[in-house]
Amino acid sequence: MAIITASIVAKLRAKTDAPMMECKKALIEASGNMARAEELLRVKLGNKASRAATRVTAEGVVVSCISQNSGALVELNCETDFVAKNEEFIAFSKQVAELIVTKNPTDITALSALSLNGSSVDDVRVALIGKIGENIKIRRFSRFQTMRKLAAYLHNMRIGVLVEYDGADERIGKDIAMHIAAMQPVSLSSAGVSAELLEKERSIAEQKAAESNKPPDIIAKMVEGGVQKYLKEVSLLHQPFVKNDKQTVKQMLAAHNTTVQRFSLFIVGEGIESCQDDFSSVAIEKVAAVQQ
Repeated sequence: MAIITASIVAKLRAKTDAPMMECKKALIEASGNMARAEELLRVKLGNKASRAATRVTAEGVVVSCISQNSGALVELNCETDFVAKNEEFIAFSKQVAELIVTKNPTDITALSALSLNGSSVDDVRVALIGKIGENIKIRRFSRFQTMRKLAAYLHNMRIGVLVEYDGADERIGKDIAMHIAAMQPVSLSSAGVSAELLEKERSIAEQKAAESNKPPDIIAKMVEGGVQKYLKEVSLLHQPFVKNDKQTVKQMLAAHNTTVQRFSLFIVGEGIESCQDDFSSVAIEKVAAVQQ
């Protein structure tokens, strides 16, 4: 039986970045053959990636990339905020954003098939899952291509904004992106608010008004007033500007001869059901996976 020394294990770990226990087990199974052990690790890391794919990814990062007339915003998810701060995870996220700008994929499937460092994006993603031991997903992206100007803003890489605008002062573009991150509008104007959101808000307003026991005509006015108030709160142009709440965003833009054409706003994990496991249970699961 081959002798598996600590230095050989360390050498395999340095080559593969796999966990120490996985390296040792692979070397034992391969009778000390480094090439065979690396091959076994690739198989095991792939299996680990398959198991991880069933776990909830509600953490992660939003990154942006702007190059000439194109810009992208992309959200990548993982399971814990520890991995969200991992340098390799962040580097991969930035590479994905750059690919979106340069290659203009139509969707996540097309993006996953693009070449990255000699492999497909999805192969790189799966390999990263194996190294880190957590599920990783490219959730969504937005890409703007325009002859106008683009601005982006990231708040701790958890909230990301991409804005297309027209105006001479580039500071206004950045200010608008920061405003969107802070106030989180759902549309540029009230006309852009979806029918689904309007129906939901109208239902809430009706329930509130019904509790007032007012006459039907008064209730109808209360409901309409509630809906109009909601539209102003969630429409970018009607919101009070965060740097000067005495004027609306629309008024501020007009004062600077600037117009906003569109924007994208991503918030990490928005709409994803967070994993209910506490940290200790997640740690136990990962220890068990190493010992298998």
